[in-house]
Amino acid sequence: MPIFSESQMRRYMRHLILNEVGFKGQRKLLDSKVLFVGAGGLGSPALLYLAAAGIGTIGIAEGDVVDDSNLQRQIIHFTADVGRPKLDSAREKIAQINPDVKVVEHPGYLDADNAVGIISQYDFVIDGSDNFGTKFLVNDACVIAGKAFSHAGILRFEGQAMTIVPGKSRCYRCLFREPPPAGSVPGCSEAGVLGVVAGTLGTIQATEAVKYLLGKGDLLTDRLLIYDALAMRFRESRGSRDPECAVCGDHPTITRPIDYGRPACADPL
Repeated sequence: MPIFSESQMRRYMRHLILNEVGFKGQRKLLDSKVLFVGAGGLGSPALLYLAAAGIGTIGIAEGDVVDDSNLQRQIIHFTADVGRPKLDSAREKIAQINPDVKVVEHPGYLDADNAVGIISQYDFVIDGSDNFGTKFLVNDACVIAGKAFSHAGILRFEGQAMTIVPGKSRCYRCLFREPPPAGSVPGCSEAGVLGVVAGTLGTIQATEAVKYLLGKGDLLTDRLLIYDALAMRFRESRGSRDPECAVCGDHPTITRPIDYGRPACADPL
């Protein structure tokens, strides 16, 4: 039986008494490594919950600083953090929540040169990016590296999420072949976003990560979960891997990630 300290027994007791988790499952979480691409609206709630859950190593790829406009939805950052690097702010909050967690910082943004190398170090990836270019980059790098990840996007009162397990499910590029033309889709700075929608979708991403690491439950693979906060309604769009997909298809033509650039905040739906 895995050995836990007395403080860990108390901290994780509500997990330990779950048949689906137990001592073995909690040890899996403590031994797991999860990478966050972004520590913003989606990353904030997912970071807090996965740190609390006892994910042993959390990596964060982030190059932004905290701005006043972030505080409405990026709940890991506080008013006193304005002007500070988001990496510093997130690291401090994680340490306060759970000293068991090791935080690995990846300053700056993922690009075509570093994405596969960084992602390959982790068991699961949570894409909390806010633009199409990065979402395609993360998808392609995860497929190439063979790493499962959670996609989510938010805008106004809506959100969407899906989980991609390379080799077993369709990928983001199976649904959306290429990023849309620049300026064709309004971003959150133009159209707005209800802050709590980020919490809903980020928490779904955290749930998918825990389920994947434990090997329990049904993941959002081959299912795009679409959330309408105003109607308080969820619906699903189902599909399967596209054999002609450029990155995960039978004859892939994309063998390394593509840099599409990082436009201003443009949460895609």
